[in-house]
Amino acid sequence: MHFQRSLLSFSLLSCLVAMGNFAAQAQKAADPPPAWKQGMSAESETSALHPFSPIFTGTEAKDLQISKLKVPQGFKVEVYSDGVPDARSMVVTENGTVIVSNRLAKNVYAIANNNGKLEVKTILKGMNAPNGIAMIKGTLFVAERDRILRYDNVEKNLDNLPAGKVVVDGIDPTNGPGHFWKFLVAGPDGKLYFNIGSPQNITSPNQMQAAIFRVDPENGQMERVATGVRNSVGMAFHPVTHKLYFTDHGRDWMGDEIPNDELNVLNKEGENFGYPFCHQGDTPDPIYGKFNTCAHSTPPILKLGAHVAPVGMRFYTGKMFPAEYKNSLFMARHGSWNRNTKQGYDVMRVVLDSKGKVVKYEPFLTGFLTDEKADPPMWGRPADVQVMADGSLLVSDDYNGVVYRVSYEGNTKVASK
Repeated sequence: MHFQRSLLSFSLLSCLVAMGNFAAQAQKAADPPPAWKQGMSAESETSALHPFSPIFTGTEAKDLQISKLKVPQGFKVEVYSDGVPDARSMVVTENGTVIVSNRLAKNVYAIANNNGKLEVKTILKGMNAPNGIAMIKGTLFVAERDRILRYDNVEKNLDNLPAGKVVVDGIDPTNGPGHFWKFLVAGPDGKLYFNIGSPQNITSPNQMQAAIFRVDPENGQMERVATGVRNSVGMAFHPVTHKLYFTDHGRDWMGDEIPNDELNVLNKEGENFGYPFCHQGDTPDPIYGKFNTCAHSTPPILKLGAHVAPVGMRFYTGKMFPAEYKNSLFMARHGSWNRNTKQGYDVMRVVLDSKGKVVKYEPFLTGFLTDEKADPPMWGRPADVQVMADGSLLVSDDYNGVVYRVSYEGNTKVASK
């Protein structure tokens, strides 16, 4: 009897151990690595590289290292407004109110003039990654991860916006952890252009992913205009040619020097820009490259640097800056994380000739990167740029929750306040 009880106890214990092992294995299988680790090579599995989160409480203007910021001779940079947590994309209303979105947080803010003093208001709350914003004739459009909403007469209703009207939904096909945030821009045709990113670092996307779409805000009809675009979170239409220029983030875990992030131009609808088969126009993917060649995709017009993370960009249409800045493309580079020696964390200027060829690519606003080997290596991260009616240039910083203003004062001493 004692032997039988011992045998029963042993069997029960073995069963519990087996069940525990099975549960542990099931839990391990159910918990894949974070999306940003997907696509790691065996050599990268021990890497300490990781993305950087913003300071969600923001940073007060008095605590910013703004004296480190550098702009060209005659320009001046200063804080336009603090108190805008996770300040990401920006648009400006006809009355000069600056609308600012969130990517990782859930709000949309307005920086409005209240009797000569700037005031930050929260105009939308509880949204689902409202990164993309655009304005058309007084109507504010907000792109969440899964839909686009419209808010008519936004300036008149700034203190009490009515519920948004759905323009289109279902634009987050898999609800995955990858590149779900949208960048939104109004086209010269009155339609809205936006991205649907790749759901992972490197994968074979479906027909609704890794592409740029447009939607008619009046009837919600979507059209796909470009494919093979891994993650474009910066777009702008050229003020003269009306062509769509857009950035694209290259994949991670291929090394410090490749692939380059890209600046592209859409010359005809339906163009393919390579992903996932080809990167930077000339580099086959180590996994998917065997299934198609780079010859079947449109190369970028400019390689921007590896992992620099170009985000918001706008053509300069103001009149404050010197004449040579007219129609220059200003681009916020959010900065690298998937690189041992960090780079980016700046605003760059791209100059195009009359044929659309890049003739200059140079720094415009620098000083956020303080130690390229540190963790983190920066004290701020440019996220978007926007031209004001007076010709000054706003720059959002989602790391600190701040918006800066760059103005031109002529050939005087450069001021960094």
